[in-house]
Order: sequence, then C-alpha cells, then structure tokens
Amino acid sequence: MKAFTTGLALLIAGLPLAPALAHVDAEHSKKPAARAIDPTVQPFGKQGDPRRATRTIAVDMADSMRFRPDDITVKRGETVKFIVTNSGKTLHEMVIGTESELKKHAEVMKKHPDMEHDEPYMAHVKPGAKEVITWTFTKAGTFMYGCLIPGHFEAGMKGAIRVTAK
Repeated sequence: MKAFTTGLALLIAGLPLAPALAHVDAEHSKKPAARAIDPTVQPFGKQGDPRRATRTIAVDMADSMRFRPDDITVKRGETVKFIVTNSGKTLHEMVIGTESELKKHAEVMKKHPDMEHDEPYMAHVKPGAKEVITWTFTKAGTFMYGCLIPGHFEAGMKGAIRVTAK
C-alpha cells in the first residue's frame, strides 16, 4: 500500500507539469513547413507575361558553342521576350540564371544528360527550331544564360545579362 500511495503522490505532483512539458515538446519538435518552390520566381526575376513584353531580343545558338548576342543589357522591371533560335545541327538550350546556379546545373547535366527541362527560364531547342522565353527582370545585377547540354557550357556557350537600375 505504501508503494501505491507513493506512486499516486508522484503522479499527482507531476500533473501540473504535464501541460507545460507537452507544450515544450510540441513547440521544439515542430519542423519548419516545407516551402513550395515557385519556378516562375527566381533571384534573377520572374516569368513574364508575353502581352506585357516591352522588348523582343533574338538569340541565336550555334554549333560553334556560342550565343549571338552573348551580352545583353536590360532595365530592372523590364519584361523581355527572347526568341531563341537553334541554327545548329545539334540540340542546344538557353537557361537563364545566376553564374553559380548555372555551373551547378551544368554538373548535374553531366550525370543526367537526358534530363528534360520545363521551367519558364529555359528553352530546350531542337536543331532548326525556335522557342520563346518571356522574363521580367526584377533585380539589378549581372546574370547569365548558358547551354547546359553536357560540354557546351564548358566550351564557352554562355552569355551575360546586365540588369541596370531604372
């Protein structure tokens, strides 16, 4: 009986702490909610509305592993429609991003060369074909575009996009 009384006393003494301990455990065990990644919004801008494009820029990709032009200047807030043409005989792509993102993605492409792209800042263009990227540049800075088909980026198939303040 003495053991029962002692156990009951400890249980009763601990009851006021139970809600507090449950609260502490619940608060500290919560993991941050996973954030959905919106492919239309990136550090270099967001997907643009083609009806609001203020300028069209033709970009040519060739088997010489070069873009023409390879240096583009736009204003912050400007929505640009890129008409991306592959004048070569092999598959090329134009991917807009930061330099570090493009380098990382180029490495992934070496391991997965058949990876398909479906992001609004990418144009995967078959030989002799054209694709369109419409993009709004929301931040000033220097960004890049490149062809991330294995070996193309490393061969120099890249360009710069300079986004100036308004």
